[in-house]
Formats: sequence, C-alpha cells, structure tokens
Amino acid sequence: MERVSAMDSRSARKHEAILEAATSVFLEKGYSGTSMDDIAKRAAVSKQTVYKHFSDKEKLFAEIVLATTDRLDSTIDLLADIPTDAANLEESLTQLARQFLTTLTHPQVIQLRRLIIANAEVFPDLGTEWYERGFQRGLATLASTFQRLADQGLLRIDDALLAANHFSGLLLWIPVNKAMFTGSAQHADADLDHYAAEGVRVFLAAYR
Repeated sequence: MERVSAMDSRSARKHEAILEAATSVFLEKGYSGTSMDDIAKRAAVSKQTVYKHFSDKEKLFAEIVLATTDRLDSTIDLLADIPTDAANLEESLTQLARQFLTTLTHPQVIQLRRLIIANAEVFPDLGTEWYERGFQRGLATLASTFQRLADQGLLRIDDALLAANHFSGLLLWIPVNKAMFTGSAQHADADLDHYAAEGVRVFLAAYR
C-alpha cells in the first residue's frame, strides 16, 4: 500500500508540474505556438509522460483554462456574504469591490483571458464554459445578494442581474480594457483602491 501511495504521489506531482509548465508555455507562445515537446521540456519530463497524463494538447489546454474558474470560488463566496448592515453597506461593498478587482485583474487571469479570447473561434465551447463557470456564476451570485439587500430595503433594484452587471462594469471597465489592449496586466494598488471606491460610490448613487 505504501508503495502504491508513493507512486500515486509522484504521479500527482508530475501532473501538477505538467500543468504549471503548460500554463507558462501557453501564455508565452500562445496555443498554436506551443508543442507538447515544449511542455515536456519545461516540466522536465518526457513527452511520453505528458501524453500519459493528457491525451492531446487540446485537453491539456482545456484543463488549464477551466482550472482558473476554481480560483474565483473564494471571491464568489464573498459575493454571497455581504453584511446586511445599512450603516456599513458602503464600506462592505468597497471591500468586496477591492477583492473582486484583485482577483479579476491578476496578471495570469488577464493573460488567460486574452488567450481564451484569441482562441474563441477554435474552441467556442471552451470559451463558453469558462464564462459560464466563472464570470457568469459570479454575476448570478452577486445578483442574488443584491436582491437580498433590496428585499431588506438597503438597495432599490428592479433587475438584480442588470445591477450586478452595472456593479462589475463600473469596477472592471478601465483596468481590464487597459490590460487587454496595452498588454500590461499590472495595476497599482492605489489605482485599484480608487476604482473600488468610486465604483461603489456611483453604484450606490443609482441603487441606494
């Protein structure tokens, strides 16, 4: 049993090494410019080992893309757990907005977003699944939370999902578009603080 467990552990480490290597190579060279040889070399394993874990490049790419949606889980939990305290609503929303910005403007998330968009015509189902499991799920959670706040008289909302889109748009429009078009995924903390505070201020001016 111990030997089997050790073998499983080594296999898991190799699997993770391949994923990490593939992520970095895909981000550097794009999907079409990446080969399984490149990934094997970066992961310091044989190409046969790569194929043992992933039958082809497309499946490897899909696992990397969809794994990023798991990183949103903690942020989505925050979206569902805004305190229902009128006195501290602006502060709570601002803290949430700042965490939302931190997650969705992370350099690797921006790079993967760009990579997914670049390959949307080649893998339309993958792009759709990434959107549904990640951003759309976050918007739906945020909409439910806003509806709860509206039911308690803290917000004035007719369309909770539209309000969730307005909220995220106020936060993400500037930093995400800047990163997507300029190629720079880095944002100063002071800028993100400003986007969070001003986004919440404008949102509450419309919906409180």
